Amino acid sequence: MTLAVGSTAPDFTAKDTNGDTITLSQFKGKTVVLYFYPKDDTPGCTKEAQGFRDAYAEIQGKDMVVLGVSMDDEASHKQFTEKYGLPFQLVADADGTVTRAYDVEGGGYSKRVTYIIDGEGKIIQVFDKVDTANHAKDILSSVA
Repeated sequence: MTLAVGSTAPDFTAKDTNGDTITLSQFKGKTVVLYFYPKDDTPGCTKEAQGFRDAYAEIQGKDMVVLGVSMDDEASHKQFTEKYGLPFQLVADADGTVTRAYDVEGGGYSKRVTYIIDGEGKIIQVFDKVDTANHAKDILSSVA
């Protein structure tokens, strides 16, 4: 069961692709696309990440931030980012803390779920059925 629209998104502190500490709260005032995915460099996850990469300028134009979360570590995220030229941060959730906080734990991996979080930290949309090839476009068309 995913978190409900209208609820407050759990804040978190984790390491990103570059080993820097990030928190959800540091993006206050911006819309955050927090997308969970099972594993770096697998076909569906790669397709989804490439979609966000390809739509990144348009996403930024809407003052949105993209954060990808999986239970892979920083080294895996760094390799995945470099291989596919991903311009957004990936969150290393190796211990599953963020994944569990968002109720998307799938038995050792993050389920494919995306939360759209407004600038005040409220969940305004949940995508739990994701078409990996068109996900970024689907998000862009659903956000005003």
